[in-house]
Amino acid sequence: MSIPRLKSYLSIIATVLVLGQAVTAQAVELPDFTQLVEQASPAVVNISTTQKLPDRKVNQQMPDLEGLPPMLREFFERGMPPQSRSPRDRQREATSLGSGFIISTDGYILTNNHVIADADEILVRLADRSEMKAKLIGTDPRSDVALLKIEGKDLPVLKLGKSQDLKAGQWVVAIGSPFGFDHTVTQGIVSAVGRSLPNENYVPFIQTDVPINPGNSGGPLFNLNGEVVGINSQIYTRSGGFMGVSFAIPIDVAMDVSNQLKSGGKVSRGWLGVVIQEVSKDLAESFGLEKPAGALVAQIQDDGPAAKGGLQVGDVILSMNGQPIVMSADLPHLVGALKAGSKANLEVIRDGKRKNVELTVGAIPEEGKELDALPKSSIERSSNRLGVSVVELTDEQKKTYDLKGGVLIKEVQDGPAAMIGLQPGDVITHLNNQAIGSTKEFADIAKALPKNRSVSMRVLRQGRASFITFKLAE
Repeated sequence: MSIPRLKSYLSIIATVLVLGQAVTAQAVELPDFTQLVEQASPAVVNISTTQKLPDRKVNQQMPDLEGLPPMLREFFERGMPPQSRSPRDRQREATSLGSGFIISTDGYILTNNHVIADADEILVRLADRSEMKAKLIGTDPRSDVALLKIEGKDLPVLKLGKSQDLKAGQWVVAIGSPFGFDHTVTQGIVSAVGRSLPNENYVPFIQTDVPINPGNSGGPLFNLNGEVVGINSQIYTRSGGFMGVSFAIPIDVAMDVSNQLKSGGKVSRGWLGVVIQEVSKDLAESFGLEKPAGALVAQIQDDGPAAKGGLQVGDVILSMNGQPIVMSADLPHLVGALKAGSKANLEVIRDGKRKNVELTVGAIPEEGKELDALPKSSIERSSNRLGVSVVELTDEQKKTYDLKGGVLIKEVQDGPAAMIGLQPGDVITHLNNQAIGSTKEFADIAKALPKNRSVSMRVLRQGRASFITFKLAE
């Protein structure tokens, strides 16, 4: 090969390598959030609250000087530290700190309920450092959303996005006041969507790894278009600080709550009147399902929407209005988004067959009614191969707790019952997907149970029902 041709080949190779490096560098280039932050920051606010507390002595071991003449009181107070002196002229206050953001030019602000809970005074500090008192329009503890109002016009507002379009892996940005440091910017990615948290079943939380700390609560979560997709609400932590897991309320949920608070001062949610549980692998096998999916109906509220619509204990709800129920936590999210009086079409598995149940959604009550623990019975007991002694329920017990049947556990011996945690006082209403009407029926069903196969049992304990599974060995 001639020298000129070799130089030509080398030149081509060098060009390809340079272009490849440029493409690689471009591919790994991280997003620049500067413009997003500059445009959004003016509408992000700092929120501080004050709560007045009853006066009390700081040091209860100090003598009470209130009843002494002024001269004597002054004499004794000379030897006391300042914080231990008479609290007569001191006001005790509790304060909290959080974030929020403006959603309308006339001064409506969204934040978390827990940021302003029990506050006597709410102070909002804007980006220009000006401060003004805020009026509380309404709160919704179930979603942890609160709506505030400040006086103003032509205020800066944030663009709102659609949280339903979020996907795991997308970039997100938070602006807030962690530990009081105004307009702190942090970033991360969406870790998951539709998360359900204990005691907050009506919010499909956005999980991110955006660093969130005390003071960030109530602040906005943005997508790369600078649109608000969530309200930063809480973190999962074992240390008290950020550990890489934070949660935000979807803006779609927050705005629905905000609109209801603005128009009526309260929030209405759909309600079925059921207690549901997750479908485990063993439960799926016992109910004849191909895979674990759906929400298993463990208990039905008497005279509630589900009872009136024909839903039954033991039904596995697979979808609602065409939207699949992958996990049981999906159902409360969908039901809560419906208005009272609207129709819900449920696809369920009942006795191994698919069935559609249509019902009218009710309004969630302020406090759900729960069954009390069942009283003990004195009727003759019956034992069985499960290692449990049971007795009949009296007619009075059945009527009181709206039970058509079932047996009450009196004793638990060594065996399958003890292994799955059954206790005296539990009521067994179903065994192997069959309703139990008497101790004889229970014994007959128990006698015919298959071996080495998952078997379901519905148990009522202290008014709460759930399905459990077990296997009988050879």
